[in-house]
Amino acid sequence: MATATYAPPPPYYRLYKDYSENPNSAPEPPSPIEGTYACFGGNYTTEDVLPSLEEQGVPQLYPKDSNVDYKKELRSLNRELQLHILELSDVLVERPSQYAKRIGDISSVFKNLHHLLNSLRPHQARATLIHAMELQIQQRKQAVEDIKRRREEVQRLLKNAFITLDGQ
Repeated sequence: MATATYAPPPPYYRLYKDYSENPNSAPEPPSPIEGTYACFGGNYTTEDVLPSLEEQGVPQLYPKDSNVDYKKELRSLNRELQLHILELSDVLVERPSQYAKRIGDISSVFKNLHHLLNSLRPHQARATLIHAMELQIQQRKQAVEDIKRRREEVQRLLKNAFITLDGQ
């Protein structure tokens, strides 16, 4: 029965041969990538920026100012989406050759909805992190209270043990 051996280690393992005697002998890790980089044939960037709808070639259906009422605009776009879907069903029944314009309108509304939702992602991430940290604080406070309670119980048991030993 034939078995395969492990592949030999990569050649850069020699750079770490003196690490146990001198930890500073190992090479420094590479610096973090900044800007654009290629990975698996695609170009990516390290900047976390949400591209505008105009950059994507989509008309913006909600106000462009910075003080957008997200709840109101999402409801408005949702109603508009429902209206466009009803219009699409009407067009498909009466004028099937004109469906492409309605599909484009629905696509535009969906892209606007997604853009609004994606612009809320940083807020969602902060809120999720705050919630997770509050849970950790609560768990740690509970653990401290549990330790205090057990310490008091052990002190009481030791006191009773000393009283019992002194009495004999």
